[in-house]
Amino acid sequence: VPPRTEELSELYRELSQHPGLSAACLGPDLTTQYGGKYCSLYTEWSQRDLARAENIKFCRQYLLFHDGASIVYSGPVGTCSEIKGELLSRESPSGTLKAVLRKVPGKEKEKEKEKQFLEVWDQNRKVKSIDLTALDKHGSVCDDDHFGCLAWSHSETHLLYVAEKKRPKTESFFQSKAPELGTSDEDTGQPKKEDVPLKVGFTRPGTGGGWPGGCGADEAVPQGEQFVYHEDWGETLSTRSVPVLCILDIEGSSISVLEGIPEHLSPGQAFWSPEDTGVVFVGWWHEPFRLGLRYCTNRRSALFYVDLTGGKCELLSEDTKAVWSPRLSPDNCRIVYLENDVLGPHQQCSRLRMYDWYTKQTSTVLEAVPRQERSAFPGIYCGALPGMCWAADSRRILLDTAQRSHQDMFVVDTATGATTLLAADGPRGSWSVLTIDRDLLVARFSTPSCPPMLKVAVLPAAGHEAQAQWICLQDTPPVPGISWGIRTLQPPPEQEHPQYGGLDFDAILLRPTEGPTAQKPPLVVMPHGGPHSVFTAGWMLYPAALCRVGFAVLLVNYRGSLGFGQDSVASLPGNVGTQDVRDVQLCVERVLQEEALDASRVAVVGGSHGGFLACHLIGQFPDTYRACVVRNPVVNIASMVATTDIPDWCLTETGLPYAPDALPDPAQWTEMLHKSPIRYVDRVRVPVLLMLGEDDRRVPPKQGLEYYRALKARGVPTRLLWYPGNGHALAGVEAEADGFMNIALWLLKHLEC
Repeated sequence: VPPRTEELSELYRELSQHPGLSAACLGPDLTTQYGGKYCSLYTEWSQRDLARAENIKFCRQYLLFHDGASIVYSGPVGTCSEIKGELLSRESPSGTLKAVLRKVPGKEKEKEKEKQFLEVWDQNRKVKSIDLTALDKHGSVCDDDHFGCLAWSHSETHLLYVAEKKRPKTESFFQSKAPELGTSDEDTGQPKKEDVPLKVGFTRPGTGGGWPGGCGADEAVPQGEQFVYHEDWGETLSTRSVPVLCILDIEGSSISVLEGIPEHLSPGQAFWSPEDTGVVFVGWWHEPFRLGLRYCTNRRSALFYVDLTGGKCELLSEDTKAVWSPRLSPDNCRIVYLENDVLGPHQQCSRLRMYDWYTKQTSTVLEAVPRQERSAFPGIYCGALPGMCWAADSRRILLDTAQRSHQDMFVVDTATGATTLLAADGPRGSWSVLTIDRDLLVARFSTPSCPPMLKVAVLPAAGHEAQAQWICLQDTPPVPGISWGIRTLQPPPEQEHPQYGGLDFDAILLRPTEGPTAQKPPLVVMPHGGPHSVFTAGWMLYPAALCRVGFAVLLVNYRGSLGFGQDSVASLPGNVGTQDVRDVQLCVERVLQEEALDASRVAVVGGSHGGFLACHLIGQFPDTYRACVVRNPVVNIASMVATTDIPDWCLTETGLPYAPDALPDPAQWTEMLHKSPIRYVDRVRVPVLLMLGEDDRRVPPKQGLEYYRALKARGVPTRLLWYPGNGHALAGVEAEADGFMNIALWLLKHLEC
């Protein structure tokens, strides 16, 4: 192995071992013999295991002693241990029970498929283990963060979850049937055993009433249905087609599939209504056809309530918007949720809405913010609210969101709409709320040079939130050799948007502080994907690792990024390929002028829309760059529109209207092609490394292949890496590790480092 390759692999091995903090759960308060209060804190972490080529999960527990106003003492309990097979887990409201959805490998000798079990744990033993696969009431349980849920009833007697609807068996027109021996059921005049409708004798939690559900009689196996196409929900949700709501009666170990959900809806993100009278859920319209849902908070959806006694389904929100992340207050009176307009940019500045369970009134707590003013609330730009987000007063909620190039936590007063920055006096970087319970707040913090650490605090009384005292439970020392800062840029007058003038944007610059290139390092430019996404000043493996190799890394939040106000988001559709490209180039030229960087050794690296920008940059500004790496890039919007799971993206970002029943006309095809980087392929001279995921539904790999062939035909040095089993994010442990090594070696070679 060449020495440089060995050094790179050791560097990656070292940095990839820093775990990510994914979840936290607080146990019930206990009292010591001296009257003090304490509780346990359960945390889940994830880490790349390069030897096993998989992401592993592990847990660690801590004790928190508090007096209701501050943390008196805290510390870890024992060491961490790996979690195996857990897909979902949830503690009951009292904290005495825990539900776990677990996957178990099938027996190899019997060629069994993987099974799913729903377990209930009580203190120090497992009291229920139900083989969901064997019961065959539904398909696989949804364990994703979009549809998936595992919710306890308030009475702790039932569990609610979402699973894929059971598909009827099918058989060929030419299926061979074994002759029946003996007397048939038809001869006796008795119905076959499997044709007797299943009577589900479940009762609504806490009452004697029943609810509609269960499975009806098995129908005759239809012929010719084997190869019927089933739509799915796109990238990372290809196994999700028709979700259903399911309820486990813990005592009876019986399962029902709820009826009453309109057939044009796919339900998810469900929880029990107050007093366990029914179920509240988000329903996504899937007519006339499904579009990709991942990272798309603009799909038509609404909040619904299905009554368990009568099966009536009631609309709780407007049915012309996109809603998600409903959260019920501790006093069971209010539900907050996020809301966007349907279609348009996939990510936007969201509204915070609140539904009052007893008055049936809906109010707007926070509107979208047009412009992010300095030190003012930036608006809400988040994929979801924390699972536990309510303060104990059932009036305030906590959320985290991008604020320009930082990620910050805010307290929102739902009665007044007032917002307070929670860690105003803390270090700047990326803060995320993990959970809040009884006003004990658990958060994650990181910076571009510091991997995630675990912090806890007691939420102060209303009006004093900024005085929260943070304690670090799991400290992580900064990675040596990296410095970072944020700079703000203003486009020149000729590049201002005619409707949204005065917008600025940010960039995060990482610099090496050690090694031979520290004085004047080569520059790697990395625009983000989306395009309506954002780099926040948190831990990111690739930029940190490239900085440790000796590169300065420039992360550009061009106009259109999240966290800068809705006007910035709205300025980009119709201007992709120009406004975003010019912003990145302006940023590159500015840092080369103002920083000690090697202007003769500049490369660009990007994925998805970041790859779109990288391909534009090497075509429009071929003299600036010496090398290029693109991961699943958008190359030709016109050829992508018919193959992607998000055809609306292609038209929206081009500046064209989208309608499911409309076909682009010749002028629109021309406009899509005109904004695509393939238009500039004749001007590309720099070596290009392409990295494609075979299973990418978002930007199908034929986009990258189209660019690869165009470059090869023009004699441009090109290399293509093809990753089976990987989707758009190229997030498989093996693909991610191999990707870093190839990126680093490509840059070192072509920048002559």
